[in-house]
Amino acid sequence: MKVNEKDTIDVLLVEPGQYPRPVTIGTDLESLQETVGGYIEAVYPFENPVAIVCDEEGKIDGAPLNRALRNEDGDIVDIIAGPFFICGIDEDSFTDLPADLADKYDKMFHRPEAFLKLGSRMLAIPMDPVKPAPAVGPDRGQER
Repeated sequence: MKVNEKDTIDVLLVEPGQYPRPVTIGTDLESLQETVGGYIEAVYPFENPVAIVCDEEGKIDGAPLNRALRNEDGDIVDIIAGPFFICGIDEDSFTDLPADLADKYDKMFHRPEAFLKLGSRMLAIPMDPVKPAPAVGPDRGQER
């Protein structure tokens, strides 16, 4: 899959512990890799013309588990590790994610998830977004 001829595309970014958010990213390979934190891999689990673009080595590299992918019965079939984005696709390139599909996938992936292994099963537990840690340093109240 190649990237659209435009310099940027509008996508839905889904980061571990956070609500999804619309962002504009560069279409060059370096920008795509920077967005997901590694080598890109596109997967196409939905009937809509969209791709999930993630770090192909996220699980191997120990990236934090992010969101579950489920089948039509709601059973977990895979878990994406690390940040990913959802973009539109046409015949052979990544494109802007249309607003209606951005809304659909924002709802699908809205709640961050925590994961718990129970025997041979993985459970996805909805959670509130993680608040960023306060900055520390000499001018930010760091204790000595």
